[in-house]
This record gives sequence, structure tokens and C-alpha cells, in this order.
Amino acid sequence: MIDTRDITGLILAGGRGSRMGGVDKGLQGFRGQPLALHVLRRLQPQVGSVMISANRNLAAYEAFGVPVWPDGLADHAGPLAGFLIGLEHCTTPWLLTVPCDSPCFPADLASRLAAAATDQGADIAMAAAPEQQHDGSTRLRTQPVFCLLRVNLLQSLQGFTADGGREIHRWAALQPCAIVPFDQAGDDPLAFFNANTPAQLHALDGTQAPC
Repeated sequence: MIDTRDITGLILAGGRGSRMGGVDKGLQGFRGQPLALHVLRRLQPQVGSVMISANRNLAAYEAFGVPVWPDGLADHAGPLAGFLIGLEHCTTPWLLTVPCDSPCFPADLASRLAAAATDQGADIAMAAAPEQQHDGSTRLRTQPVFCLLRVNLLQSLQGFTADGGREIHRWAALQPCAIVPFDQAGDDPLAFFNANTPAQLHALDGTQAPC
């Protein structure tokens, strides 16, 4: 098994927040504290250390007491830019990525992804969760920003992004990747819900989700 101390957590907070009205999403309030701080406190027990990928309000994020790194790629290149800066600064064998706008992610996210990576000999373990379809059925949908990455993938990601690649799925498909379903009894159906708009954040804040 992968030891908790061998995993560094990375909170992805570098987006533009376009659907949130252009505000810095990670600093919006959720249950009395900034979203990113809520995520940080949920992540810390699962990993050895945490850092944040952010592109503005760096001092506000640094006040959370963990390292903060801006993207190295220009033009808000998306989550892969965060993955890249995280891998560049990661000093442990594994990096666990989570977004700043999904504050209810599973409390056992790291352990389940780590178990799958070990069992399947994978370099990436990616979460997947049930999603309701228009016909009322459900299907598993991958959650690509919830990834456990082996740190030696840095060179691969550097090459992929240098060639203009920006999609997590396309890059992950080039690696040994385990898809990990979070659809067991007791799994929270809101665990991977991401608050993209003020209305969605307000609605999530008012739920009884255990986060």
C-alpha cells in the first residue's frame, strides 16, 4: 500500500471562475470559511502535506499556511497546468489533485485511489462517480480533476503540454490509468458535486451533505 506520507495533496484553485462571475472561486464562502480552506482541511488528514495551485490573490491563499504556486503555463491553461506545477514541486512519490470547488469529496478519497493504483499497477488513479441521465438511469462518469498521480509522470506531462495538450482525459489515456468507482453503499451522491455558479454554491451550502 501507498503510505499517506508518500502523498502530497494539491488543491486546484487557478481557474478564472467565469461562471462564478469572475470572482476567485476558492475564496468564496462555504459554511463559514473560504471554499479552498474547507477543501484544505478535508484533504490534510488524507495526505502527508498540501499545496495550492492559484493564479491570483496569492497572499490570501498563503495565509492558509501551505505553499502556493501559480501556473507555469500562460492563458489559464486549465487543470493540467495545475497538475504540471504540482508535479514540478512535489517531493513525494505521489500527488493527489482535488479542485477547490468540490468541498464534499470523500474522506477516503486518497486511500481508495491509492489502493487501486497499487492493485492495478497504475501510474494514475482517477475517481468516477454515478451521474443521473435524462432517462432516469445512472452511469459512472470519470472525475478527472480527482487524480492520484505518480510523480515520475512529470516528463510525460511536460511533453504533452508543450505540444499544446490541455485535456486531462487525453493525457491520462497515454498512461496506465485505474478508474476508481465511488458508487458503493454509503458513498455520498454529492461527494463530487462542483459549485460552478453562485446559485450552485448556495444550494450546496444549504444541503445536509456530510462535509
